Amino acid sequence: MRRDGERLRFVGAATRRIARGMDLDEIVMGLCRATVPAFADAILVHLREPLPVGDERPVGPVMLRLRRTDRIPPDRSGALDPLSALITGEAPPAEVRPGGPLDEVLRGVRPVFADTPSVREALSDLLGEDSGASLPTGQHAVLAPLRGRRRVIGTAVFLRGPERIPFEGDDLLVAAQLATHSALGIDKAVLYGREAYIADELQRTMLPETLPSPTGVRLASRYLPAAQTARVGGDWYDAIPLPGSRVALVVGDVMGHSMTSAAIMGQLRTTAQTLAGLDLPPQEVLHHLDEQAQRLGTDRMATCLYAVYDPVAHRITIANAGHPPPVLLHLGGRAEVLEVPAGAPIGVGGVDFEAVELEAPAGATLLLYTDGLVESRMRDVWTGIEQLRDKLEATARLTGADHAPPLEALCDEVLDMLGPGDRDDDIALLAARFHGIAPSDVASWELYPETAAPGRARRLARAALDDWGLDALTDSVELLVSEVVTNAVRYSTRPITLRLLRTEVLRCEVVDDVPQLPRLRQARATDEGGRGLYLVNRLARRWGATRLSTGKAVWFELNHP
Repeated sequence: MRRDGERLRFVGAATRRIARGMDLDEIVMGLCRATVPAFADAILVHLREPLPVGDERPVGPVMLRLRRTDRIPPDRSGALDPLSALITGEAPPAEVRPGGPLDEVLRGVRPVFADTPSVREALSDLLGEDSGASLPTGQHAVLAPLRGRRRVIGTAVFLRGPERIPFEGDDLLVAAQLATHSALGIDKAVLYGREAYIADELQRTMLPETLPSPTGVRLASRYLPAAQTARVGGDWYDAIPLPGSRVALVVGDVMGHSMTSAAIMGQLRTTAQTLAGLDLPPQEVLHHLDEQAQRLGTDRMATCLYAVYDPVAHRITIANAGHPPPVLLHLGGRAEVLEVPAGAPIGVGGVDFEAVELEAPAGATLLLYTDGLVESRMRDVWTGIEQLRDKLEATARLTGADHAPPLEALCDEVLDMLGPGDRDDDIALLAARFHGIAPSDVASWELYPETAAPGRARRLARAALDDWGLDALTDSVELLVSEVVTNAVRYSTRPITLRLLRTEVLRCEVVDDVPQLPRLRQARATDEGGRGLYLVNRLARRWGATRLSTGKAVWFELNHP
């Protein structure tokens, strides 16, 4: 490499190879592979531990740890055999002592020959006195600091055997070029890695950690980040329990891949949860989401599908805002793409959304998904939807017509339809297996808000428990029903709804037209009332109160005897 032309061609090829690396290991490997054997017989790359990110100021002593080595085969360069123990083994981290030889070399930033006692002492500090390694003499070793944007982040040691031409002055310029490109690439890779990690964690914290277990339906979900594009996106899913044993199923996709998309996704998901708590119809939820997206900015657009499943009525109500249609897998094995008006994406503004009510038969499975599952560079969205339908039917045939495929396994089978070129986008998948609640397990009545209502409620509840063979719960249920209905009668002006549900637990629901929620309070010794909720809290397995658009629902649950 004596001629300038050869050096220029080598530097150009080496820097291109280094620049191809996307992460830390690829960049360091690119440096090693570009260097050995064209420029050196061996290379040792040390990096700071931990590596500083961006403008953060590391605390404590500077430690350098051997990150990667490379060398030509030993049979071609026996002179480097003394380095074998260091190159192939684990080396302890080297501390850069302030004012020491290694510290002085790093402060100088420029590559140096190992032909002076001070530089050889610096190399000895770097490699470790107990490493058993001996260095070539003369100008057969170059120590090059790796300086990033803010500070030195490591070193590269280039080695040549005694039988090879020693490094020359121009080779220091080559080493400087290699070190600079590598250090800047490492800086960017570390910063990108941290940002990608933060973005990924941000998005995952915005998704539900666990799914609820509502009555009459089983849920499963999957989320996969894009394989090639940014790791963070705007896909989300949610399952929100509603009053009356219903559940809202939501899936959405904010357009774009960025931290902004993830932040908008979080805001829209929170808004959807708040709107669900108001028990608004699906089309009204999408309307308010559309208004919220417009408040966030002029280009904040997303698709969303919002569905409400009622296990008592065995019905599902769905509204769509520009999202791919859901697919319903029937118990017999037929997969049906549901005809739901697509509507415009939320954020467009000035559009109406339409809801449709469909049957949700027991044993059927509803799949909600984002477009990353069915659309890619290799196929359009409708081709992907047909492939999804075929995949569901094929999976159902393997299970048999009388049995629904296991829900978790079904989700895995759906994701298996993705080919190597089908991961251009994030994928969110929410599956709901409908079981419903049989009419024989539901007892419902309307009570007028009058003083006789609590007594009538006790008699009706007692009769229902007798029919169900749950006489052991009669005393507790009569007491709790009486307390809850009494509170409702005190303020209501319209008929009160009392409903008992027999599932894995006994659930009682009382709905009235008063929006104020009851709260536990400490009753004084002289008070005649105010202790009803304490009885509910003491005797019930669980209880709660939810505000509705027309009032509120108070419920409690008891375990079967």
